[in-house]
Amino acid sequence: MSQLKGKVALVTGSTSGIGLGVAKTLAAQGASIMLNGFGEAAVIDGIKTEIADEYKVPVSFNGADLSKPEQIKNLVEATVKELGSVDIIVNNAGFQHVDLVEDFPPEKWDAMVSVMLTAPFHIVRHAMPTMKKNNWGRIINIASAHGKVASAKKSCYVACKHGMLGFSKSVALETAETGITSNCICPGWVLTPLVQNQIDANAKNKGISVKQAEVELLSEKQPSKQFVTPEQIGGLAVFLCSDAAAQITGTEVSIDGGWTAQ
Repeated sequence: MSQLKGKVALVTGSTSGIGLGVAKTLAAQGASIMLNGFGEAAVIDGIKTEIADEYKVPVSFNGADLSKPEQIKNLVEATVKELGSVDIIVNNAGFQHVDLVEDFPPEKWDAMVSVMLTAPFHIVRHAMPTMKKNNWGRIINIASAHGKVASAKKSCYVACKHGMLGFSKSVALETAETGITSNCICPGWVLTPLVQNQIDANAKNKGISVKQAEVELLSEKQPSKQFVTPEQIGGLAVFLCSDAAAQITGTEVSIDGGWTAQ
């Protein structure tokens, strides 16, 4: 299938987890891919080769640190230079820290905000001239169920994801008369390395097995009691890039096993 042939997708945090799943799904539809994230050079080279060989699309990598605005500018410029355009943005990069507000390290708060809220702003602002010139663009912000509801001890993550929804809506209004759309995807629990770390920590703290901790995590929030997969999120991203979704903008789409229906 090649409904995205000729399009270029920049996916942040795409060397593992949700970002990698989304990048592969977009590549399967013919999109050229700019990967971004952390990891060993050999592993990243392997990911690039795997995607390029399997889906027969151009794949580049840029290791921009998303906490540094100048590197973000270079990331967008490199995408256009190496792949020819920037048509699809998937703002996915993020990380978690769990603590009470009074114990939350301020430096950790600042770091999370810079990557999960400020970086998407910089990426969009640098990519917007190209999208407006082409009169086509898809801005997809990977928010979270925590962009709609809160959990204790996750104040910064919740604040960032709520902020991402608001940012996305404003961009949608600014581009409403163009061929550009701006939306959020709000996943529930996805078994990513970030979530696995939380499961492992809970298992250790409670003295239970990792499997028990996994069941507890799902049972508390996600009525389906099943993890969302990166591939399912990728499929939703492909839909939001399609002509069928041309009038879907300024909204958030939940993919959370019923979490926010409660």
